Amino acid sequence: MSRLIITLIIFSLFFFAIEFYAFQALRTLTKSKVIRWIWIVIALSIYINLFYTIFTTPRSLGQTKEFQLAIGFLLTFLIPKLVILMVMFGEDIIRVFQKLVSWIGAGETKSMAGRRAFVSKIALGLATIPFASFLYGIVKGRYNYKVLKYELAFNDLPEAFDGLTITQISDIHSGSFTNKEKIQYGVDLINDQKSDVLLFTGDIVNNKADEMDGWIDVFKKLDAPLGKFSILGNHDYGDYVDWNTKEDKRNNFQAVKDIHPKIGFDLLLDEHRYLEKDGEKIALVGVENWGKGFNQAGDLEKASSGIEKEDFKILLSHDPSHWENVVKQDEFNYHLTLSGHTHGLQMGIEIPGFFRWSPSQYVYKQWAGLYEEFGRFINVNRGFGYHAFPGRVGIWPEITVITLKKGSNNV
Repeated sequence: MSRLIITLIIFSLFFFAIEFYAFQALRTLTKSKVIRWIWIVIALSIYINLFYTIFTTPRSLGQTKEFQLAIGFLLTFLIPKLVILMVMFGEDIIRVFQKLVSWIGAGETKSMAGRRAFVSKIALGLATIPFASFLYGIVKGRYNYKVLKYELAFNDLPEAFDGLTITQISDIHSGSFTNKEKIQYGVDLINDQKSDVLLFTGDIVNNKADEMDGWIDVFKKLDAPLGKFSILGNHDYGDYVDWNTKEDKRNNFQAVKDIHPKIGFDLLLDEHRYLEKDGEKIALVGVENWGKGFNQAGDLEKASSGIEKEDFKILLSHDPSHWENVVKQDEFNYHLTLSGHTHGLQMGIEIPGFFRWSPSQYVYKQWAGLYEEFGRFINVNRGFGYHAFPGRVGIWPEITVITLKKGSNNV
């Protein structure tokens, strides 16, 4: 039995448990057969659509709009039901310790039946919160662009670059786009920052170069007086689909790289460039993708060849695990690293200055925002686009603006 089949069986059992408890809450509150059947038909339609998509496109999961839509529907309805499961299961545990009664309602005392109805109302009420959140995330959240601004000071920043402004964007994932007007709004918002330099930190497509065909005219309007520079992300290599031949994959990879000059970006492939001003300079270093558990094509030593240790350096590396495992303690001293990749999992809770949570934090130590260790900084951009799940819930698409100042380090 294939691993995919086993995985689907496990998940099916998990889904059944969730659906069973959710349906119990519904039937406690209403005797309407129409409402119950509508509930059942919607649930079955979502699962049938999901499994059909998985079996028809198993190697392009997350890359197709069909799969993204299937995941969107699943999470929008499943997460609220998971809330119902937790509430109802907790109430079941209490009931077991109080009295051994039938959990489908037969033989319950009047007081217990009344309590069951009350708990069901609470469970369904709480479930409306994630339901509304996911609906908003799909309809509006994926275009809810936020401009986040930071000011970083370094003692060894060259005087000529005191006040330099950098706009960072990441994870465009053009293969997921559906609304040109909204994307144009995001591009205009990037240009509105009027930064000196624009840096893109990878994943311009989901997999295939032609995903960008309809968006080149939009993104080539991006502007920055000191230049636009970019790197590749893990999705740009085409590793997540089956190609007919190795040559097809190589040709696609070359076509992905060719996108960057078409939209005016200087693609850094384990290379560096100097920004020069008033006889002083800072180095922009760009590596190919390096990720723990992912493609590790990036060669930091090659990219930095010809750079002096004393030079002020900004590193573009798509995956923040590179910074965690290699860069932050490198004696060559990369002052500022810019990454993306995580998307903050496109869902979570962020209350600025008070609370942040996302499932992404259990995978990446640096999962969103600005971090500092050993006097060196990394910014993990939450991404411009979206992928796999066609929305964003609490973790909004990001445009980062960083101003460099000469002086003592601070965040």
